[in-house]
Amino acid sequence: LSVQNDIYEWSRDHRVHHKYSETDADPHNARRGFFFSHIGWLFVRKHQEVIEKGRKLDFTDLLDDPVVRFQRKYYKSSVVLMCFVIPTFVPWYLWGESLWNAYFLASILRYTISLNVTWLVNSAAHMYGNRPYDKYINPRQNTFVTLGAIGEGFHNYHHTFPFDYSASELGLTFNPTTWFIDFMFWLGLVTDRKQAPKEMIQARKERTGDGSA
Repeated sequence: LSVQNDIYEWSRDHRVHHKYSETDADPHNARRGFFFSHIGWLFVRKHQEVIEKGRKLDFTDLLDDPVVRFQRKYYKSSVVLMCFVIPTFVPWYLWGESLWNAYFLASILRYTISLNVTWLVNSAAHMYGNRPYDKYINPRQNTFVTLGAIGEGFHNYHHTFPFDYSASELGLTFNPTTWFIDFMFWLGLVTDRKQAPKEMIQARKERTGDGSA
């Protein structure tokens, strides 16, 4: 639906981003400016540091996963089907929309908006907002990105506790992504959800937070 590379490539880049955040080894290093971290990094060759440092990380767990291998094998055909064909076909077939409108609105416009909102996690959420968990790193809590990316704007938390599946403190906080994962857990399709204990979160706030929460 989103065409952001296959699971393996996305996870590989994300792990390198976390390991070497805001350095030349970060695929979308925010220190190189808003445009670069938002979209520019996709238009240029990867910095040599990204390639060299990336080779040192272990990705065997991804390649050992049959779902990852299947999706990687059929990625191009599934992208065409899920991102362009089905979103065009459904409004045309079910409620009589013209193929022209269905393609450019439900497919192309939707795709463009979702991409730019997602990219804001790499750009805006690394530049604008507060840092209640760790004031010594760039990632911020950004309300606008949280709303647009359905919960992915709690970025200071995510980089402080990268192992937490929710990417935010749980509770009534707006995070539909967490709600979806919790629902999949209820169905038995998700296991081993990792969370940062409340004591750990509070201790980190007091030790390295900026005092904004």
